[in-house]
Formats: sequence, structure tokens, C-alpha cells
Amino acid sequence: MNIALPGNSVTPMLTVVRVLGMSSEDEMVACFLSGELSSRRFGQNLRSHLAAAGQVERLLTHPDLSDAGANVARRALLAATRGYGENRDLFENFPGHVTWVRALLSADEAVGVRYLDYSYWVELSGGSRRPIDAAARIMAGLRAFDVRNEPFVDAARALIGGERFPPLILVGGRQDNLVCLEGHLRLTAHALVGFQSDIECLIGTAPTMGRWAQ
Repeated sequence: MNIALPGNSVTPMLTVVRVLGMSSEDEMVACFLSGELSSRRFGQNLRSHLAAAGQVERLLTHPDLSDAGANVARRALLAATRGYGENRDLFENFPGHVTWVRALLSADEAVGVRYLDYSYWVELSGGSRRPIDAAARIMAGLRAFDVRNEPFVDAARALIGGERFPPLILVGGRQDNLVCLEGHLRLTAHALVGFQSDIECLIGTAPTMGRWAQ
């Protein structure tokens, strides 16, 4: 596959997570659903659940975190679509009490973030679950389970064109050992362009997160 992107080498630099401030469960849920709404894979299912709940997309596109009722509605949507708070599906073994912060990841820190332990991401990265390895395989024209790589390339080109992505959602037992919860495509796009800038993210940590973020 011929991809007209800049080289994806990463210059070593000090590993640091720059914390911008405290976040919350409500902000995480809102960011997660906003990311899924724009997803080719998950967006339609989320819209169906929105309609079934009598809600409109504005609940997700313009979240008001000071509205307690809207926060409850969003948590219910994430529970219905992904098992949040119900110990199932994506959120099986996910801790009930997580500390959330808003942060910027340096390039060196982003290189260390791992994909979710899911067959597609394991295959795409050649077993490492590292986005930089997935980027190299994509550049070489390799596919995971014969799924097209074009969405990653399109997202990388959008980054080059100046588009700003929603924050990634990352979790771990510590801030220096993180797994991607939401935003795998965006993380891969950053890897394809060589992690050229700091990455906005929400980071969730909990002593028991290792049961989920293996």
C-alpha cells in the first residue's frame, strides 16, 4: 500500500504525562460515547439505542456535565451498548472506582500505550499490541483478518491536515502503564504520523485496573 505520509520514527524524549486537571466518570462516559458516535463500526448501534431511549444526538454531541439527568442517561447508554457498570462486554472486570484526569501524552509516553487485548488489535500489531508496530505493518500493506486499513490512513491524513481529534481514553494501574480503552483508530493514526505532537487524553487509574488492562 502506497501511503503518502511522513516517516513514523519517534525521537526519544523524556517520558512524561502532563496532567492538566481532574476529570470525572461523567466526562469519561461523555467522551467515550462521543467517540463511538462518529465510529463507522459502533455509531449506528449507538444511534439506535439513542432513539429507543427517546434521546437525541445532542445528548452526546453537546454534553452538559452539570446536568445530572443527562449524565445518568449517558451512563445508561454506555451500559446498554458496551456493558459499562454491569461487569460485561467491554467493561468486564472494569473497576467501579477510578480516578480520572485530563492529560497530555508526550510522544515517548504514547509509544508505550498498548491496545486493548482483543484479537483484531493483537493481529494488527503483530502480537505486540503496540500502535507503532501496527503502523509499520499498515505501511507495509499488511491487514488484520483482511479488514481494510484505509480508515487508519484517512485519519492520519486528517491529522496532517490539522484536524483535532477527541481525547483518547486510556487506563491502567499507573500512569506509566496504559492501555487504550477508547480511541484505537485515532491512536493508530498518531502512530502513522510518528506521534508528532502531544496527545490529549483522559487517563483513568485504579489499583485493581490490572484485572482489565492486562
